[in-house]
Amino acid sequence: MSEEIINRVKGSPLVTLDLEEVLDKKTERFSIDLKDYLFQGLVLKEKDFREVTKEHDWSQYKDAFVNIYCSDDAIIPNWAYMLLASKLSPYASLVVFGTSDELEKEVLRINITSIDQEQYRNGKLVIKGCSDLSHPEFAFTEITKHLTPYVSSLMYGEPCSTVPIYKVPKNI
Repeated sequence: MSEEIINRVKGSPLVTLDLEEVLDKKTERFSIDLKDYLFQGLVLKEKDFREVTKEHDWSQYKDAFVNIYCSDDAIIPNWAYMLLASKLSPYASLVVFGTSDELEKEVLRINITSIDQEQYRNGKLVIKGCSDLSHPEFAFTEITKHLTPYVSSLMYGEPCSTVPIYKVPKNI
């Protein structure tokens, strides 16, 4: 018997979303560590810090993503972060307080929330599982929050082998 092999996955209404496609890998990233501006590794002196920020070439951060943090256990006044943010804002696309990991999470959040939810309304969506995301747990949580109110079902994995995550409840 020679029966035709039918690809049921290809013919199914499943739509696959690969989160790697929403990553921004092109935009340059910078980290500014305030430990580099501490006096004797202990304290941030306002006069010296203001002078450094005044002379710094902020244009190098044009269209970049920048995170501001302090890797030393020092007390940094809140105004220092505010001052850096005010200097970066005219140039950088994104300024985040926190580590480079926190910056990447914020970039992921922004890119995920920019996904048009309407294109998935009442659809059966598979979020591709095998990917090279830097923060997969964070990304999968964010995409689930973002799309669950719109889809009829949400699955994780590959179309040929999915794990059900969410399904619109049937009216009783």
